[in-house]
Amino acid sequence: MRFGLTYHHQLPRPWAEDSEERLFQEALAQIELADRLGFDYAWGTEHHFFEEYSHSSAPEVFLAAAAARTKNIRLAHGIIHMPPAVNHPVRIAERLAMLDLISGGRVDFGSGQGSSQLEVGAFGIELADKQEQWHEALEVVIRMMTETPFTGHKGKWVDVPVRNVIPKPKQKPHPPLWRACTRRESIQEAAREGMGALAFSFVNPEEAEEWVEAYYRTLESDDCVPIGQAVNANVAMVLPFMCHEDEEVALDRGLEGAYFFSYALMHYYITGQHQPGVTDIWQSFQDARESMGFTRDAIVPDEKDLQSAESQAMMDQVGQLRRGIGTPAQIADIIRRYEAVGVDQIIFSVQIGKNKHEHIMESLELFAREVMPEFVDRREAREAAKRDRLDVAVKAALGRVRRRTKDVSDFVIAPEMSLYGDADDDD
Repeated sequence: MRFGLTYHHQLPRPWAEDSEERLFQEALAQIELADRLGFDYAWGTEHHFFEEYSHSSAPEVFLAAAAARTKNIRLAHGIIHMPPAVNHPVRIAERLAMLDLISGGRVDFGSGQGSSQLEVGAFGIELADKQEQWHEALEVVIRMMTETPFTGHKGKWVDVPVRNVIPKPKQKPHPPLWRACTRRESIQEAAREGMGALAFSFVNPEEAEEWVEAYYRTLESDDCVPIGQAVNANVAMVLPFMCHEDEEVALDRGLEGAYFFSYALMHYYITGQHQPGVTDIWQSFQDARESMGFTRDAIVPDEKDLQSAESQAMMDQVGQLRRGIGTPAQIADIIRRYEAVGVDQIIFSVQIGKNKHEHIMESLELFAREVMPEFVDRREAREAAKRDRLDVAVKAALGRVRRRTKDVSDFVIAPEMSLYGDADDDD
């Protein structure tokens, strides 16, 4: 079991002049502490225009700052938006390689399609096209990181001529690949292409078992044809987080943040009517939280409604938001359950809602002292056993990778410009 922290950079209203600056500086301090404590990953997400829910529009800058302040923790994109209008493949490949080099080879490359119309629509992208754009761009970025020179691509969404994209990453053949997953089907799609699965949905251990089994069953089958030149066989699950010796204190400090995270997510993807620069999601959350079950004492539906699918779904979702918030013993117990079903990494959402920086720092230290050692002690043996189990399947999968490059040995680009102007300009 590995442990990571993920950063959406949530910032509920009202805002002060220095709110965003303080938010980023506190997050960097948390990652610096997590590095010293032995956490394995720091994940930076990418979102655009998602006021209050995510002020993380340039994760490559944030992760570079984290690289300068840390020594061991891996710096992971979770995820980069791949449609070329948002991030051109050349720029993605260049930034990944640069970050990998300055961090000493600590980068993981998570990718995704982008999300709601509020985001992708601002870049002129249709929701129906974003998955196709993601996949084509991902293939191109991988080739840019591994081909010398990049042999060019002319596709439906990406058109780049022969060029040597530099620098190249430190990790060979390329940084580990991950895919954002919110459904069992996307978990299996990640396995089919040899990528790690970033399961961003809050799921219980019993549901996680089904997802993990589907992932590894697909990975070990003939259906697995890696999109890259290496297989990253891992499933990561996300949990809210707050740890304290007293359960009541942990709930006081962390539960509201978890509830706001869920509410703001629903606002942007399901329920909200958002007016940019005006809508106050935090106030809307306060007004609606009781009716939606986001209370300290979970609301139990009337007996006549208890068996309805809607009531069960509400209770399950609210209950899941409490996992990862509690005493060291309670958090260790839930992690053991995820470990038992084969989850490879737990990623904690820490800086959510109005969770306080000092409480997050205390929680990280307590978790590292009281919970982490148990899982670290048996990590090496478990990971070695997994490598042995998957060795034949991974080698077979890599043997199915198709060659996408072409010969460009005679390709030459003639100069078109002199240093100071057109080549045929005498002035």
